[in-house]
Amino acid sequence: MGRGGLRFIGSVVAALLLLFIGPTLAQTSFEQEDLLIQTKSGKVHNFTVELALTAEQRSQGLMHRESMPKDHGMLFDFGETRPVSMWMRNTPLALDMLFIQQDGTISHIQRKAVPLSEAIIDSRGPVHFVLELNGGRSAALGIEVGDRVMSKRIDSRH
Repeated sequence: MGRGGLRFIGSVVAALLLLFIGPTLAQTSFEQEDLLIQTKSGKVHNFTVELALTAEQRSQGLMHRESMPKDHGMLFDFGETRPVSMWMRNTPLALDMLFIQQDGTISHIQRKAVPLSEAIIDSRGPVHFVLELNGGRSAALGIEVGDRVMSKRIDSRH
């Protein structure tokens, strides 16, 4: 086999590797931190959350995730307080979305957002953060509007 044939085979192998490995390489990486939710009754629930801090990370979110441990979630920090909209595009997990003001107060909860839906989920007012948990988790733990979310990132805002 000549050089041209070897180059062709090498190109095919490289293309196949990119086809199968490329999506993995394209996955955005997320820092993690501990987060607490304190209910009005005084109960404290601990979570480990991934941080979506950049536009790229917020766009990726939990897309394509098939599962998530029950004590995990993702915290979206928008860097400012404003109305936000979310959706479930390419997200096969049912999620609870907790819309959080700058001081850590939960102002709205969208429970069990429909997997893969492109319907817009509105914050119903200005928020600084959105916390996504497994669908049904907030109800199971008795988390309600008015409860407080605390983490290093949220505490550093005030």
